[in-house]
Parts: sequence; C-alpha cells; structure tokens
Amino acid sequence: YVAQPFWIWLAVGVLLLAVEAMFSTEWLLWPAVSAGVVAVMTAAGVRLGLPGEVAVFALLTVISTLLSRRLIAKANPDGPDINDRDGRLIGQKARVVQAFVDGRGRVFVSGAEWSAEIEGEAPGEGQDVVVKRVDGSRLTVQASV
Repeated sequence: YVAQPFWIWLAVGVLLLAVEAMFSTEWLLWPAVSAGVVAVMTAAGVRLGLPGEVAVFALLTVISTLLSRRLIAKANPDGPDINDRDGRLIGQKARVVQAFVDGRGRVFVSGAEWSAEIEGEAPGEGQDVVVKRVDGSRLTVQASV
C-alpha cells in the first residue's frame, strides 16, 4: 500500500462503481467518487497515510451523499424517488383481474399483477381501481370514481 496508494484507492472506487452499476441503488455512487478523489490526491503527491486517507474518504462520502440528497429533493420536490417502485404506484389506476372476495383480489398495474385489498365497495373484474397504499407485495385499492 505504501508504494502504490493510488492504485488501491482507484480499485476501491472502481469496485464500488461496479457494484453500484449492478444494483443501481445510488448509495454507492458517492463513495465511489470519493475513492476516486482520494486516488487523485495520492497521485498528486498528497500523502496523509492510510488513516488520513480513510478519514478524507469518509468525510467526502458523507458530504457528497448529503449534498446529493438535497439536490435530488430540490430537483424533484413532489415526485417519488425514481427507484421507489412502490411509491410510484400510489395514485395510479389499476385494473381488477380477479374479483374481490372477502375484500381480497388481484389487480394489474404498472406491468405487473398484484394481490390487493379493497377499501369500500368492490368493483367487478375488468373495472378500474386506484392504488391507495403499498404494504410489501399487497396493494390497498379503492374503486375509482
């Protein structure tokens, strides 16, 4: 490590970026960038030693993550997170594909079939409902007006 800290930090950054690309969570993007910044620092001759570099990496990760959350909140104040599939379902129309019996049935929304519970009067098969809540793999729906 002492002889080649640049390559170690570059490898950490590339590894984090690869995992981020596989899972698309956005949580590992900023640590990957932070590792890249530390790699550039070491390449430029800034030698803080392993504890100092880890501290800079941690500080950059926290700051960049917090700033990115603020930026995302400003850029998209009303809408749900693009990666939050469940949150995007709320308010969408769904079509009943299996009639509700004892308050439970199945609906089709956003390209998938879901188990659902109905609030209020149960519509028949083929009719539309509106998604009110998501609880795991079960939707709570209400007849659309």
